[in-house]
Amino acid sequence: MTSNVGGIDRILRIVLGVVLVALAATGTVGAWGWVGLVPLATGLSGWCPPYSLLGINTCKNKNI
Repeated sequence: MTSNVGGIDRILRIVLGVVLVALAATGTVGAWGWVGLVPLATGLSGWCPPYSLLGINTCKNKNI
């Protein structure tokens, strides 16, 4: 499992994930807010399964 999610992409995923999970936890949005766990997990791990399938790589360091 090589890293395929780079800098800005990772930051945006983490921020979006945290915001959605926080909104879901406080009841501001419905249960769909827990979908924020997906971008949060991919941002923290640095690997996105759909990116692998589509051959996308936003990570500058291709050796990781």
